[in-house]
Amino acid sequence: MFDALDHWDDVLADQRYLADDRLTLADVRMFPTLIRFDECYHTAFKCNRQYLHQYDNLWPYLRDLYQTPGVAETVRMEHIKDDGYYQGELTPIGPQLDYEAAHDRDRLPTAADVSSQSP
Repeated sequence: MFDALDHWDDVLADQRYLADDRLTLADVRMFPTLIRFDECYHTAFKCNRQYLHQYDNLWPYLRDLYQTPGVAETVRMEHIKDDGYYQGELTPIGPQLDYEAAHDRDRLPTAADVSSQSP
């Protein structure tokens, strides 16, 4: 798992999305895993080498996806924490993450930027 996270963190250093300059199904499918990682996977599945919010590029990438119109409304963190993995026995209280914080990913080119530069 961490080899894959390290790989994607490196990829996202130079591009905004997984498949370069546009949001694709790959990003949409990566989102649920990333949004659940620090809140649940880190502890419940003992994936505790590193939190996602400690990655230089994956953490801003996750915030970028979260802030994409329509995405935040799909996240029910209380369900993820309480019902999703701990089944009401234990509800984690942390970490307290700010998914609305600035992500600075818009500095990377997107497909719209590339097409507007075409002759």
